[in-house]
Amino acid sequence: MTPQCHQKLSDEYDRLRNIERPEITKVIQWAAGNGDRSENADYIYGKKRLREIDSRLRFLGKRLGDAVVVNPETIESETIKFGATVTVIENDLEKVYYIVGQDEIDLSLSKISWKSPIGKSLLGKEEGDLVELNTPNGNKELEIVSVSYKAIP
Repeated sequence: MTPQCHQKLSDEYDRLRNIERPEITKVIQWAAGNGDRSENADYIYGKKRLREIDSRLRFLGKRLGDAVVVNPETIESETIKFGATVTVIENDLEKVYYIVGQDEIDLSLSKISWKSPIGKSLLGKEEGDLVELNTPNGNKELEIVSVSYKAIP
């Protein structure tokens, strides 16, 4: 993952662990002190939210623990790898794709996963290469105009 993604996930982990979880725990303790828990909405919702937070913390902990942080600015390569900013021509239109990890996908910002069909087809290619891509709407041809490695917005 990119440094930006790692920071974003780390911030979420810290917020959940240090702010939200302690607040929900206090609500649950207060609600438990009110008596009958079977019809106590604060208690029931609090327990449900606590399970959601704990589940997300486990996911983020594993994700961050297994993460390999790759800074695109340190890569020097002519071929397309993780972290590349790729400019292509598709149907006479110029498009820019950012090759990122699964946690960073944002199609509205042209951030595509290296595991996606387009990402997979671009990996290992160089400037000037033509890439054939089979899609449900038929075949596409992408011409790679440029490959660069810079900070991904």
